[in-house]
Amino acid sequence: MKSLQEIQEKLNASRVIGAKDAMVTGVTTDSRKVETGSLFICLRGVHVDGHDFARRAAEAGASAIIAEMPLELPIAVTQFIVPDTRAAMQEIIPFFYDYPARDMRIIGVTGTNGKTTVTHMIAHLLRHQGATVGLIGTVHVLIGEQEYPTVNTTPDVDTMQFWLARMKAAGVTHVIMEVSSHALALGRVAGIEFDVAAFTNLTQDHLDFHGTMEAYAQAKQSLFTQIAQTGRKSHKAAVINGDDPYGQMMEQAVADGDCDMILYGMGESVQVRAKNSIVTAAGSDFTLVVDGVEYPCRTNIMGMFNIYNMLAAIAVVRHEGMKMADILVALGRFHSVAGRFEQIDEGQDFAVIVDYAHTPDGLEKILRTAREMTAGRVLLAFGCGGDRDASKRPIMGEIAARYANVVWVTSDNPRTEDPEQIIEQVYAGCLRSKAPYTEIYREPDRRRAIAEVVEMARTGDVVLIAGKGHEDYQIIGEEKIHFDDREEARRVLRRK
Repeated sequence: MKSLQEIQEKLNASRVIGAKDAMVTGVTTDSRKVETGSLFICLRGVHVDGHDFARRAAEAGASAIIAEMPLELPIAVTQFIVPDTRAAMQEIIPFFYDYPARDMRIIGVTGTNGKTTVTHMIAHLLRHQGATVGLIGTVHVLIGEQEYPTVNTTPDVDTMQFWLARMKAAGVTHVIMEVSSHALALGRVAGIEFDVAAFTNLTQDHLDFHGTMEAYAQAKQSLFTQIAQTGRKSHKAAVINGDDPYGQMMEQAVADGDCDMILYGMGESVQVRAKNSIVTAAGSDFTLVVDGVEYPCRTNIMGMFNIYNMLAAIAVVRHEGMKMADILVALGRFHSVAGRFEQIDEGQDFAVIVDYAHTPDGLEKILRTAREMTAGRVLLAFGCGGDRDASKRPIMGEIAARYANVVWVTSDNPRTEDPEQIIEQVYAGCLRSKAPYTEIYREPDRRRAIAEVVEMARTGDVVLIAGKGHEDYQIIGEEKIHFDDREEARRVLRRK
């Protein structure tokens, strides 16, 4: 709890309307979550303006609001008038929760692909050495063994600080979180000083939001600019993919900063690297080289992209004090994250894999891995989301036709766009690949497309169902319906 007087002192509001002797029992930017004693912050968004919901918040029991202009509200509701409510939110919410991030090790993982797998690997490894772990990401929020649903890859400031406070109260020692470019651009991680920042890679995505790859990269770079700054914390580190072209931007951000820089990859100039890699349908074997010392490494997860993910996780936990012997034992016990190259096994004599790949780079990586797994055919069902970066659709179509023997172009989450129009853009890319022996089909009904691609599979083939991964819903228009690629694949396999 905080008093309104404390809120005013922290805000330095230009104007205060109403009394300042009440207590604030909660803080939110969502009028639907307001309870008696809440502080409601009026945010201006792309589609809605929080100022329009201030009266609803007052009626729900808000004791105060933060707004950019005076509003007609009951006199009992205190109004703090500020120039920028978003800046005020970033200041006041961490303060309200007493800056919980200061008392835990905070590890942030950013990049286009691999964030979910890397964060789960880090959590798995740290648990092995006895840490109490919290995780915030695309799939869920974890506090110890307790799982909670999540909406965004990186939550808004109020939700983020709420979870961090819950984690601190639960005795969490290490928080591992996915840090999206949206979160960095919109200040969702305000009030958090990171101990470790890790960069996986950067490939085309989210250009509908950032506009250019340069702006997208700069958003990622801001995490490393922050960790390089001197703050309350010590023993900080930047873990960077030394093989990615954009890794140099992250290196530049921390070159003269107050943190260690650890590079990983396949090149000989990095501190943590892999060589002699062998990828099979059973997993991956490679020689791990850390500061010149070699270790044989055998894992249960497939794909060169996952070897990169492992290197990132190894670099992070080693910085956190974990011994190599313990790392190798724990890594051998790690299995894939839900919806990340997840095998669906119902006793069939061909592989069925569900993956979240929804970017050109992500799709190419899983297709190349599938190629390495089999001498048979690669069959793919995938689509592209609506109301998102449309420029990547033909690129993904071209990649699909280049690597797969059979492609079913279908719907992903069309949202408010016409599914047929999205499919046509992807299909045009398929044709652009000029792969004469690839069979290409169009089917807007995702359930039917999954059934068709699985029915076509023969002994030794690999079926990939890409785009949605762990998601158990599909968004069509404004409606969100239950739909799970894994459930659909199992249903067809059992019938087959």
